[in-house]
Amino acid sequence: MYRHEFPKRPIPAVGAIVFRGSQVLLVRRRDPPYQGRWSVPGGAIEVGETVEQAVVRETHEETAVDVRPVEVIAIGDFIQKQKDRVRWHYVLVDLLCLLVRGEPDPGSDATNAGFIELRELAEFDVVPSALEVIERSIARRGRTDA
Repeated sequence: MYRHEFPKRPIPAVGAIVFRGSQVLLVRRRDPPYQGRWSVPGGAIEVGETVEQAVVRETHEETAVDVRPVEVIAIGDFIQKQKDRVRWHYVLVDLLCLLVRGEPDPGSDATNAGFIELRELAEFDVVPSALEVIERSIARRGRTDA
């Protein structure tokens, strides 16, 4: 069983949308949920940590890339049941982040990490919710320094 599997309560988590020119930072998930699929870097918020601190930490742990959060893009839920039990329940806060420095190198929960050309996303098995926040971020990106 995985750390956040079959939780007693929802788990707060973050996701980072990071652009570099015409590319977006993605990770290939090592563990469930979405094991083996591509998504934005992120994970659970730790006790005593702010949303902003969590997105910086999680992005660095999964990709070795340093970011600065700019704005919240979306807040949503990921709930998956197994029969009559809730297997996963995350409350996700996705943030548009500026790239500060670093080249992607997979770590902690990722088997791969990289900046992927936006026009090539269809060639990757990207989690649908990640595609949605990337699309939202593209629209917002023009109004920020990201």
